[in-house]
Amino acid sequence: MAIEVGSKLEGKVTGITHFGAFVDLSGGVTGLVHISEIADSYVKDVHEHLKINDVVTVKVINVDKDGKIGLSIRQAVDKPPEAQQQQQQYPPRGPRGDRGGRPFKPGGPGRVTFEDKMSRFLRDSEERMSNLKKNTESKRGGRGGRRS
Repeated sequence: MAIEVGSKLEGKVTGITHFGAFVDLSGGVTGLVHISEIADSYVKDVHEHLKINDVVTVKVINVDKDGKIGLSIRQAVDKPPEAQQQQQQYPPRGPRGDRGGRPFKPGGPGRVTFEDKMSRFLRDSEERMSNLKKNTESKRGGRGGRRS
């Protein structure tokens, strides 16, 4: 049986590493389930989700020309209808990768422009510098200072 991208297969976990798990598919072929493809939630330790000799359903996500097979457990699980609806609520991404929406308008209601931020920064900076000069000049020793 040829292993094709997109096919769902059953396999047995034969090895676990810090970066994923090796799954033995039919015919002695082994593939890797990367740690990011084990569950929909964050996986800190693979041992919390899988054990050696566990039988899992995996989806083939890629087959390299050198024979390496990439597998996914989370893509093999059919999602419930409400999870699919949540994903469909968002509009499709546009050609630039954005989801459409309103363009950015500087200076809109409640927004502070870059120029406003710079003028406030310069004003605060000058005030701090003048305070610093006042405080340091009075503490410096000058002519006629006390010597003991």
